[in-house]
Amino acid sequence: MQAEIRAFFDEPTNTVSYLVWDPESRRGLAIDPVLDFDVAGGTVDDGSVKKLLAVAEAEGIALEWVLETHIHADHLSGAPLIKARTGAKIAIGEHVREVQNIFRPTFGAEDIKAEGGDFDRLLKDGERLAVGGLEIEVMHTPGHTPACVSYRIGDAVFVGD
Repeated sequence: MQAEIRAFFDEPTNTVSYLVWDPESRRGLAIDPVLDFDVAGGTVDDGSVKKLLAVAEAEGIALEWVLETHIHADHLSGAPLIKARTGAKIAIGEHVREVQNIFRPTFGAEDIKAEGGDFDRLLKDGERLAVGGLEIEVMHTPGHTPACVSYRIGDAVFVGD
């Protein structure tokens, strides 16, 4: 089954978020969604999330997952907002625990839940998820962070940053 893919480019952070779905079942997922942040004003906006969700609604897509390729230090994640608005679950690579152990003391981020508790599922290398007729293969690809994962869906690979 070939996935339908829609990319959303966030110019301020030079980040690409993706909406991916099975055209037959209309089941889908978001990858690396951006939550807009204005550094100068110190404000957060949901414009990028709204755009992604508007396309999902227009296409009749039910979002099942929000997949993160890694913890983002260069932008805020829209994953919790998408979860709140759609019920989609959030997943990330299991090595996120290593990054959280670095981020907590470095950034004084006491609100980060230990052991990946901020996510619904921690994914292992080689694990597979099904969304409609699509199969998502998880590939541990450390580099940008020790927790980076890539997702292969058909002939497309989503690598983040």
